[in-house]
Amino acid sequence: MRLQRFGHSCLLVSEGDARLLIDPGRRSDGSEQLTGLTGILITHIHDEHLDVDRIRQLLERNPAAEVACDAASAAALAESGIAVRVVHSGDKLDGDVPIRIYGHEHAAIHPDLPAVPNVGYLVAGRFFYAGDAFTVPDRPVEILAVPVGAPWMKLAEAVDWLRVLRPRVALPVHDYGCVLDETTYHVLDRLSPAGTRVMALNAGVPETF
Repeated sequence: MRLQRFGHSCLLVSEGDARLLIDPGRRSDGSEQLTGLTGILITHIHDEHLDVDRIRQLLERNPAAEVACDAASAAALAESGIAVRVVHSGDKLDGDVPIRIYGHEHAAIHPDLPAVPNVGYLVAGRFFYAGDAFTVPDRPVEILAVPVGAPWMKLAEAVDWLRVLRPRVALPVHDYGCVLDETTYHVLDRLSPAGTRVMALNAGVPETF
């Protein structure tokens, strides 16, 4: 499996014949130039995860790519005439690689703000991307995208999540505009469970796992 990051929370997952782009939002620099995509996966409607214009550009370059997303994102994309497959927790996508869907709602920012749907994707039984939530799948996770900075979370929650899931590799994401430096990653690495390696992906550079 190869993983490539395009800023904030946008990741390209390549496994066999599958090339899956996850959350190409406003802060996913360079992702709009990709070709050869087989799928686009959206976790939720927030614009740093879902950029409708960017997805339109991607589909022009990748007309065979299937878009899968939560119900709220589907409604927004439908307004632009983009066909999607709406997914919910418990669903499975059978394509070039198996994908299982987990999760229901975005993590709470404040009780006064309305909840929005949020789904996570377990790709090929190895890589889990939960979106903006700390969802716990019903099976082991080998490689985990872990958010490190957002209005809806504390770093302590990310550490606790890692200790529950105990992945072999933790990839920090969701860091745009945050005051994050080597100290933050050091803290995450120090407090992670034994056997978990925290690894920051360099923008646009693919890594094989």
